[in-house]
Amino acid sequence: MPDTTIIENARIVLADKVIERGYVAFDNGQIAEIGDGKAPERGIDAEGDLLLPGLVELHTDHLEAHVQPRPKVQWNAVSAVVSYDAQIATSGITTVLDSLRVWREEGNAEGVDGQAALLSRAIDTARAAGLLRVDHYLHLRCEVPMPQVVIDTAELIGRPDVRLISLMDHTPGQRQFQDPQKLREYYRGKSGGMSEAELDEMFARRIAHSEKYAPDNYKGLVELAHRHDTPIASHDDTTAAHVDQAIKDRVAIAEFPTNVPSAQGLHANGIKVMMGAPNLVRGGSHSGNVATAELARAGLLDLMSSDYVPSSLLLAALMLPQQASNYDLPAAIRTVSKTPAEAVGLDDRGEIATGKRADVIRVHVAPEGAAVRSVWSAGRRVA
Repeated sequence: MPDTTIIENARIVLADKVIERGYVAFDNGQIAEIGDGKAPERGIDAEGDLLLPGLVELHTDHLEAHVQPRPKVQWNAVSAVVSYDAQIATSGITTVLDSLRVWREEGNAEGVDGQAALLSRAIDTARAAGLLRVDHYLHLRCEVPMPQVVIDTAELIGRPDVRLISLMDHTPGQRQFQDPQKLREYYRGKSGGMSEAELDEMFARRIAHSEKYAPDNYKGLVELAHRHDTPIASHDDTTAAHVDQAIKDRVAIAEFPTNVPSAQGLHANGIKVMMGAPNLVRGGSHSGNVATAELARAGLLDLMSSDYVPSSLLLAALMLPQQASNYDLPAAIRTVSKTPAEAVGLDDRGEIATGKRADVIRVHVAPEGAAVRSVWSAGRRVA
């Protein structure tokens, strides 16, 4: 295959403007030229479709759905990674931080708990075998109250592909689940039909763990992250105390603040506010918390995550200008490309610009929706 690829007759979304009809040339995995108008030589005809930077996903636990496609059914880890990677690629995501749960909990029916080491090895295996289409990094999701979480995190955080660590607390009555009934509803739908007695036992155990382990574990995780220069994400900030703690600990990203005042405090202190793309697509939070669109209209939305639906990232970015008029199309696309890339130190990608990595997607938009037609990762077509 030639080293140079030209895509012409495209509507190109740059970081700050849109070229209504232009072309992009790749050379040796990088963007070599961007032009307005007709290309200097024949290339791939985009037929007027959008040409966007490859999307950058910082928080998706969707790998878990491939590892455990049914409650208590465990799939081959490498096969799960390859299947997940294909779905990520065809959703237009060219850089993904695979969010691995770094905790173990006795009696938890969710079989993906405690498998971060296994899944990280499976990602390594698939990468080394040339089975992956896009770039994979790791996001360590740490449940602060779990007894072994600091030990388990310490075993993984030194890996060169770890780009983010998030500090979570899903103790009943805390943060996202200040209303324990919401957490009960969540587990009823997710864990293969846990009984009320089993849920009572789990909740009591989690409250006890929080009281016993959370303060020391939190300090230990922050120290680990700072020692390894790994960006920290807070999670489900709800109170002024949560915001103050995030500022004190030099948090880089606030994942899914639950209300407007928290988002305002975080954003005002330079912490990037991440919200869910499914929240925007669905029209609100499934947990009853603040809507992504509401924060966007207040100018408080910095980046989005597909969380549990990979295809939602592109859909949300395309919907955002209609939901919040203060975001034009380039600004909306930045929330799923340039801003998340920069937040975790991946400054070589995230926008269509000369010298940047040639991660580019072609998207066809119709009144009924949008579809990814082609994906290039480092100049190589992968979908």
